[in-house]
Amino acid sequence: MRPDIVVLMADQLAPHFIGAYGHATVKTPHIDALAERGMRFDSAYCNSPLCAPSRFAFMSGQLVSRIAAYDNASEFRASVPTFAHYLKALGYRTCLSGKMHFVGPDQKHGFEDRVTTDIYPADFAWTPDWEAPDERIDKWYHNMQTVKESGEAVATFQTDYDDEVEFAARKWLVERGRGRAAGDDGPFCMVASFIHPHDPYVAKPEWWNLYTDDEIDLPRFVLKPEDQDPFSRRVMDGIEASYIPLSEEEVRRARRAYLANVSYFDSKVGAIVKALEDIGAIDNTIVMVTADHGDMLGERGLWYKMNFFENSSRVPLIMAGPGVERGTAANACSLVDLLPTFIDMAGGDDSLLGEPVDGRSLMKLARGETDPVDLAIGEYCAEMTPWPVFMIRRGSLKYIHCDADPPQLYDLSADPLEKTNLVNHADYAEKAAAFAQEVAQRWDSEKLRADVIATQRSRKTLHAAMEAGAGEHWDYNPPRDASREYVRNHMDWTVAARYYRFPPREKLNGNA
Repeated sequence: MRPDIVVLMADQLAPHFIGAYGHATVKTPHIDALAERGMRFDSAYCNSPLCAPSRFAFMSGQLVSRIAAYDNASEFRASVPTFAHYLKALGYRTCLSGKMHFVGPDQKHGFEDRVTTDIYPADFAWTPDWEAPDERIDKWYHNMQTVKESGEAVATFQTDYDDEVEFAARKWLVERGRGRAAGDDGPFCMVASFIHPHDPYVAKPEWWNLYTDDEIDLPRFVLKPEDQDPFSRRVMDGIEASYIPLSEEEVRRARRAYLANVSYFDSKVGAIVKALEDIGAIDNTIVMVTADHGDMLGERGLWYKMNFFENSSRVPLIMAGPGVERGTAANACSLVDLLPTFIDMAGGDDSLLGEPVDGRSLMKLARGETDPVDLAIGEYCAEMTPWPVFMIRRGSLKYIHCDADPPQLYDLSADPLEKTNLVNHADYAEKAAAFAQEVAQRWDSEKLRADVIATQRSRKTLHAAMEAGAGEHWDYNPPRDASREYVRNHMDWTVAARYYRFPPREKLNGNA
C-alpha cells in the first residue's frame, strides 16, 4: 500500500533552534516527537538561501541556475515539471495549503487543489538590480528596524495567514477522510507551508510568554563590519546592520520572539498530525518537517538569510512514517533531493521524469541504509551580490565561491561556527584546489551572471508595464462556490448531514 505524504514546511527555520536538533531552551514537542519515531537528517541544506529560489528548487528537484529561478521575483515557468505533477501522474491527490511564493501566471504548478492564497506578491516587483548592487531597495529590502520592533502582538499578517493555512489544511484532510469513508482509497500528498518563524519577529502573547528573557541565548560568534569577508560585508551593508547598531536587549528580544514563533509553528505541526490521526491516516502517512532556509539571527553579526553559513543555509529535515527507520543521517543532502524521494515513496522511478533532476532519493538514508552520496550544492543569484555565489558541501567540508570575492573553506567537524577560513591553510591546499577546479567545471559564472542581468532587465520592464495596467494580477484567489457548500436547496439535508459527519455514525457504533 503506497503511503500518503504530508510535508510541513516552515519559513526561515534553522535547525539549530529545534529541540530535536539540540537546542536546550526551545519548546518543540511535536517536531521532537516526529524525530523520536523517525529519521533526523543532520546535514540538510537549501539550494538557495532565499524564499522563492529555494522553493522552486524544492518543487522541481533542479538547481536554480538550471531553471533560471534566481531571486524572489524570478518566474517559475509552467513548463518545469514538479513533484506535484509526478505524484498526480502516479495517482496521488495533491494539495497545497499555504506559501510557495510562486511567481508568474501559473499559481498551482501541478497541485490539484490549492486551498489558500499566497502571502507574498506573485509578480516581478521584487526584482533586484545587479547593475546597481550597492543600492538599497527600501520598499522590500530587509533592515534593522525589523529587529528593533521585535516583541509581541495579539495578531499580525503572519499569524492571520498561518491560522488560515492550518484551518484549510485540516479541512482538506478531513475531506479526504470523508472521501475514504465513501470508498475513495487513493493516496494523497499535502504540503502545508507556513510563514513562521520568518521575520518580523513578533509573537502572540501565549507563545511569547513560553519564554523569559534570562533563558534566551545570544549569538555565539559575532564579527564587526570591518572583520567580515567581502560578501558578508555587502549583506551586512544591505540590511543596514553595518551602521545601525543593536543593543543586547534588542537582540535578545528578537531571538525570544523567534523561539516563540518556532513554538507556534510546532503547534501547527501538532495540529496537522492530529488531523491525520482523526481521519485514521497516520499509520500510513510519511510526515516530513523542513524549511526553505534558515536565519542567521545575529550570528556573525548577520540577520535573515542570503548567505551560505550554517544558520542561513541549513534546514531541518525530519521524516517519520511507514518504511522510515528511527535514527539520524549524517550525509549532506538538500531540498532538490525531495522530488526523487517523493517519487520513490510513491513507487515511481526515473522513467517518469520529464526533465533531468539534480537530486537523488533519500530513501536509503531514511531506511537506515548506507548511501555513498554525501553532497549538497547551493547557488545564490539574488540581491546584495553582483556575481553568483556557489556552495559545495561534501563530507565535513564546505567551500564557498564568488568570482568577486576570495574563496572560503570550512571544516565543519572541527569548526562548526565557521570561524576559520582554511582556503590558504597548508593542510587543506589540495582540497581547496580541488574545490576550485570543481567550481570551474560545474559553473560558467560569467555566462550565468549575464543571464541573471538579462532576466532582471526584462522583468523590470515587464513590471513597469504591469504596474501601468498591462494584464491581470497573478495573485492566487482560491476558488469557492458558496452555493454548493453546507446545506442548499438542491440538496437533501439528511444526505448532506450524513456525508459531513465524520467518522460515519456506523463506524462509531461498530457496524462498519
